Amino acid sequence: MKLPDFEGFAMFAKVAEERSFARAAKALGVSTATVSRGVSRLEERLGARLFNRTSRQLSLTEFGSRLADRASRIFSEAEEIENAARELSSRPRGLIRLAAPMSFGVRWLAPILPDFFEQYPDISIDLHMSDASTDLVGEGFDAALRIAVLPDSSLVARRLAPVSPFIVAAPSYLERYGCPQHPRDLEAHHLMGYAYRPRQDIWRLKSREGEEISITPNGPLRATNSEALIPMALRGLGICELPEFMVSEYLADGRLKAILTDWTLPSGALYFVTPSARSRPAKIEVLAEFCAARLTNPPWRWPR
Repeated sequence: MKLPDFEGFAMFAKVAEERSFARAAKALGVSTATVSRGVSRLEERLGARLFNRTSRQLSLTEFGSRLADRASRIFSEAEEIENAARELSSRPRGLIRLAAPMSFGVRWLAPILPDFFEQYPDISIDLHMSDASTDLVGEGFDAALRIAVLPDSSLVARRLAPVSPFIVAAPSYLERYGCPQHPRDLEAHHLMGYAYRPRQDIWRLKSREGEEISITPNGPLRATNSEALIPMALRGLGICELPEFMVSEYLADGRLKAILTDWTLPSGALYFVTPSARSRPAKIEVLAEFCAARLTNPPWRWPR
């Protein structure tokens, strides 16, 4: 079964309303020839003439008169649907399914959301926070905040801010066990690990001269959320690697100390990620701009 000729019915309805192919074409923003072909195509498909045409006059046939009102209703309803769709896509309103890392979401995203909702009261957010990798397309998310070394190439990622990792320990731990001077010294220490790290939980350190050392944590605690490592580190029970958005406050007040600062770890960044940049609804655009405004120069950057 063929689809109905909606375009032909729209052109027929407009010609019937204007009583002129030329005026109908002008109203529809197409050529007179296009309208004429559309109506002729519809007549051929219906097997009957819709208009009586003369050089001076255009009138509906009896068959055309019986169809004109119904065609006009189809055209009007289509216009209403299209206008409603445009309004929905252009006005910031509706539900956003947003994914974010657990610790970052609790520490830095949740506190700024009240400001977002005050600005955009017609938007609601279903916030999914997890340190596990989420499949935006497969799980039906509209957007995500991700912290990664590189953005997912299959998605559209907007870089908001750099995120540097630090290897840290409490002063009490360093007084008891000594401060590592070289990454190889870490092998004799209590290193706590993060279970959701891509390509296994390995610390990859690089010197200014280009030397690279890989260390596998082997300490008393390994967790799927780095937040769980902080109490152990503060108590002086081990060394851990933490992102600056999580550790900067402890570096600032001296409860933790960054070690091996002459060596670098792969630095990532915070990204606002969406499945596609094309035809993004207004609700996604305003959330992206809000996150960029509030998170591009964050207070957790270290050193400040």
